[in-house]
Amino acid sequence: MDYEGAFKKAVTEVRNEGRYRVFADVKRIQGQFPRARRRTESGEQDIVIWCSNDYLGQGQHPRVLEAMTRAIEDVGAGSGGTRNISGTTSFHVDLEQELADLHQKEAALLFTSGYVANDATLATMSRILPGCIIFSDEKNHASMIEGIRRSGCEKRVFRHNDVAHLEALLARAPIDAPKLIAFESVYSMDGDVSPIHAICDLAERYSAMTYLDEVHAVGLYGARGAGIAERDGALDRIDVIEGTLGKAFGLMGGYIAGSHAMVDAIRSFAPGFIFTTSLAPVLAAGALESVRILKSPEGVDLRARHQRQANLLKRLFLEAGLPVMESSTTHIVPLLVGDAVQCKAISDRLLQDHGVYVQPINFPTVARGTERLRFTPSPLHEDGLCEALVQSVLDVWHTKASSQVA
Repeated sequence: MDYEGAFKKAVTEVRNEGRYRVFADVKRIQGQFPRARRRTESGEQDIVIWCSNDYLGQGQHPRVLEAMTRAIEDVGAGSGGTRNISGTTSFHVDLEQELADLHQKEAALLFTSGYVANDATLATMSRILPGCIIFSDEKNHASMIEGIRRSGCEKRVFRHNDVAHLEALLARAPIDAPKLIAFESVYSMDGDVSPIHAICDLAERYSAMTYLDEVHAVGLYGARGAGIAERDGALDRIDVIEGTLGKAFGLMGGYIAGSHAMVDAIRSFAPGFIFTTSLAPVLAAGALESVRILKSPEGVDLRARHQRQANLLKRLFLEAGLPVMESSTTHIVPLLVGDAVQCKAISDRLLQDHGVYVQPINFPTVARGTERLRFTPSPLHEDGLCEALVQSVLDVWHTKASSQVA
């Protein structure tokens, strides 16, 4: 077996499809987000980050940095082990209580990432509920799909946000079978929102549990930043809420929130929780402060400014005749390109010629033929940056059109 040849062949196929990913060597500048510097062979280039999931710039918030500095001075760097051995600190305990309160649930449980939270929880829940059938939206995140796959349970995929199709699948399931409906609130590539109340109505009608991934909504929606379920008055209708600390909260980690019994069961049985070193206390301390900020009046102001800048950028793109995807009703601003090679070429030119950093979104993240550039303006992307971005995109887009590669 030519092992090296197999690896090279696999990568060559990705290159030939225009899907090969190149990581930009970016150095964020403390206190200057979204401005940053990119290291190149010839030196450094000033750039503006337009694709960060640090949606509110909380990773640069002075109070978050101060909390992390105090924590590292007080307790050091690492956690010391898994939560079961020596990796539970007061920062972890306090953060879980704060997250449970945010989502108006009895308990919460931390994981090392949102991916692990979804994967571990979904895989474990199905094993605790013998004969469980999971009903999954076709556009659910890869971490949800993987967790459902590893659960070994029966799964039924419903068309994206199609409540009628979901009901048809539920109606055909055995009445006495445990059922779990897994879906997201904000779908991060299209920017659309799920019909939470309609799905919860079906869950109640067919005795199903609800599992809601709020990773692209926590911190950003609702009176205290609990997400779309809070904004829409549906928190009490969701059994399990999964969120992340790595996006609007600006740090790293994931979590679930729900009843004491459910959280305790996942804590006791999920290998992805039991056998993993816990989050470093410095990360938990920073996240704790960030959650508290976004629950406060300051968070209300940040969310309002965030929505304003997202709406401004959409309007400027549309006025310029650029193809903003109609699906987006949230803070995510995707421009449809529709070709993997061109998507990467546009991204490369924006970075090299204009200092605009936005990554191409290609298969398998989105379906072939729907490749796009995904812009995520923050409250710190002031109007002048938005206007300059549109001009930069137009320059590259017109060059693309004139060369007949669109």
